[in-house]
Amino acid sequence: MGTHERWTRLLDALSERGSIEVGEAAELLDVSPATVRRDLEELARQQLLTRTRGGAVLSGVTYDLPLRYKTARKADEKQRIARAAAALVPPGAVVGLNGGTTTSEVARELATRPDLAEHTAGTALTIVTNAVNIANELAVRPYVKTVVTGGVARPQSYELTGPLATAVLQGLSLDYAILGVNAVDPGFGASTHDEGEASANRAMAERADRVIVVADSTKLGRRAFARVCTIAEIDVLVTDHEAPDEFVEQLTGRGVDVHCV
Repeated sequence: MGTHERWTRLLDALSERGSIEVGEAAELLDVSPATVRRDLEELARQQLLTRTRGGAVLSGVTYDLPLRYKTARKADEKQRIARAAAALVPPGAVVGLNGGTTTSEVARELATRPDLAEHTAGTALTIVTNAVNIANELAVRPYVKTVVTGGVARPQSYELTGPLATAVLQGLSLDYAILGVNAVDPGFGASTHDEGEASANRAMAERADRVIVVADSTKLGRRAFARVCTIAEIDVLVTDHEAPDEFVEQLTGRGVDVHCV
């Protein structure tokens, strides 16, 4: 188990329990107490938790971890979701992508899709994104036209937010918006922890002919702080095969095309 995966599991356990002891963490991770202590000290230095005598407790920022620590969560599921979502996009489309681990995987799938990579004349795909990490990966692909919004970068997700981001998006027309979110609830809709991200993502959804939400099963049936869009505004949900049947039936009954991969 790599360091980042170990840290992610530690932070996940803390998020669920509120606190954790060194012995508990060592058993959970199958590592020595000395390794756990070093991990806790480093995460405390990054202000992702608060050290206590014999363990750690939640700190104020643990609810929304930086992107680099989220990458190891449900990695296989996210890759399958990304592959399925990317397959829904035809060549020549204009696609909006927000930030997040799953949408970053979608961007990689689109960038390496053979029918797009083999395109030699003009633009095979136009990507509009407010995520600087996605723009960085796509900018080197000559067959992808990459459009980046303005805005203020949010360290947790690498997303550009604020009036500059929404102003650019409001002046564009998108064929698809592929959105990663923190939660999907049948009543509340798709939502995220940060209101600035939600505003930019909402603007992206409003400019798209079709809205595709990509979310693994751990995010289903949950609510986050700020709504991105209602269930009625979602055309497709791509999730993994652990999605609860009742949840899938609820969304299908409300006109959402649910893909469990």
